[in-house]
Amino acid sequence: RALYSLECTFHPVFSLTSGSCRLDYRRPENRAFYLALFKHLMFLEKRGCPRTALEFCKLILSLDPENDPLCVLLMIDFLSLRAREYAFLTRMFQEWESHRNLSQLPNFAFSVPLAYFFLSQQEEHSELELSQARQRAARLLQLALIMFPSVLMPLLDHCSVQPDARVASHSFFGLNAQISQPPALNQLTSLYVGRTHSLWKDPAVMAWLETNVHEVLRMVDARDPLVEESEHKRKMRYQSAPRNIYRHVILSEMKEATAALPLEVTSQPVMGFDPLPPLDSIISYTRPERTNHPSNESTLSLFFRSLLPNFNLQGDIRHDGDEEAGAGQDLNQGVNRLMAAMRDMLANIQFQEPPRDDNPEGDGDWD
Repeated sequence: RALYSLECTFHPVFSLTSGSCRLDYRRPENRAFYLALFKHLMFLEKRGCPRTALEFCKLILSLDPENDPLCVLLMIDFLSLRAREYAFLTRMFQEWESHRNLSQLPNFAFSVPLAYFFLSQQEEHSELELSQARQRAARLLQLALIMFPSVLMPLLDHCSVQPDARVASHSFFGLNAQISQPPALNQLTSLYVGRTHSLWKDPAVMAWLETNVHEVLRMVDARDPLVEESEHKRKMRYQSAPRNIYRHVILSEMKEATAALPLEVTSQPVMGFDPLPPLDSIISYTRPERTNHPSNESTLSLFFRSLLPNFNLQGDIRHDGDEEAGAGQDLNQGVNRLMAAMRDMLANIQFQEPPRDDNPEGDGDWD
């Protein structure tokens, strides 16, 4: 009903299917449409309609792909995997990586190799394509594990999988990996693990993950320069998350990510109809200022104002300093306004006649 009501207000040339129409989230009038689409998207995913939810996710992203006010990039990979749109996810990663750095988001860093792995399991492709998909999947997963080592242990814990002794005892994937990462990165990893851990429970996926984890440990023990470079990137980046990520975490209602929100977000009231509004909002309408009535009004003036709110016995306040010269004139004008107000009030008073009885004599049945 909300989406239908909002659709009735569309401009005649505004088309959702064109992909070229934009809505500025900084304007409060547009935010209701964004939030209604996001809530509907979440309901569709919970009802088992991931493909439809993916299309709504694309729609939200098309409204403002540069700013992405609801940060749907954090969930479009999950919906693509749920809908088995692996080719779409890999193509989007290839086309957007150069200007959006999608590999710096933990969800794309892990979901894209998972999509390549699922593509390598499809028999309708040629053997060369399957081999290339397996190689890309392994390489990208190793890069993801090196860049975001804090994802592995929580992911295995959510999947109820016990790591082997070598992985559990190694410091690279140990507790220090979760403690040493910046708070903003902790929110992203917690959001990804809480949302997509069910996709990793497949035994074939777990076996593939185990093989690449051991390969990453071999690179760490060999002091590969890529490991040190990734650690430096983690410390320099992810110092603070942008406001749209906080807004996405609040709307997603993922308890793992909500618990990682900073104090400056949790300490302020969050309105469900407009969570974390942009700091540079564009206000199209302003509330008109109320006229300040003089504080020295008489009792008679206050009484008539309660009956007639527009009545002002004293008139407008003079600012030219001629109060004494016009005192007599103001008094006459005030009396005239009072008499006019009394006439209007008496003219508008209507007395209702009592109901008449059409048969005053009665039916004669009374004794």
